[in-house]
Amino acid sequence: MMVKKTVTMLLLAAVLYLPTLHSQKIIAHRGFWKTEGSAQNSVAALMKADSIRAYGSEVDIWISSDGIPVVNHDATVTLNGKQLRVEDTPFETLRKVKLSNGEQLPTVEEYLNAFEKCTHTRLIIEFKSHKVKERETELARKVIDMVHQRGIREKVEYIAFGIHFVQLVRQFDPQAPVYYLNGDMSPAVLSSFGAAGLDYQYNVLFKRPEWVQAAHELGQKVNIWTVNKPEDIQKAIELEVDFITTDEPLLVKELLKKH
Repeated sequence: MMVKKTVTMLLLAAVLYLPTLHSQKIIAHRGFWKTEGSAQNSVAALMKADSIRAYGSEVDIWISSDGIPVVNHDATVTLNGKQLRVEDTPFETLRKVKLSNGEQLPTVEEYLNAFEKCTHTRLIIEFKSHKVKERETELARKVIDMVHQRGIREKVEYIAFGIHFVQLVRQFDPQAPVYYLNGDMSPAVLSSFGAAGLDYQYNVLFKRPEWVQAAHELGQKVNIWTVNKPEDIQKAIELEVDFITTDEPLLVKELLKKH
């Protein structure tokens, strides 16, 4: 009888522990782009992330010299063999840039229009750091206004390397989740800024695993980026982070199931 009771208790403990592991969520880095017909930060990558039911699809945004929020990862684009800095270039010129899948470089407005059709994934918007703080303020205000006007604020989260953007999100939408990327602040410090949590590169959290527990004790969430190798994905799973940002969402999903 005692053996039966012990086995039952062990099984119950295992069942209770499983949701913690399977509640870890996948964020497709720059969308699900490692698949046919897709490209980093393309509308196709967003829709494909939704099709595989990723928790989130990350996207990088800037503001053009004439005030149009646009989607691109790097600070520069290449057009006719010439490098152009996104924030110093008018939209009419940026519009001529083609992504590797043939799409035109999209505006944030176009991206949000496509996102409204998504039924499974959330949009993780990364504000890229600009040379002038006023441009960052203009970008944050315009994009957050677009999100609010569409009534999709419950499906959008924000991330940034610059603490200025964390403060701007807190100002323009105090309820919106915003995460800090730079890896140089403890959960306690981030809490003082009102961040929803930390979103750090995997090497940072592998060296400072205690920050995961500290963040959870403060009610924060923890994201880890950009985790692509099986051994690193396994470490991230064992760290019990909340989100795993990856270029390999299907691989992460497979390893989570095995775990």
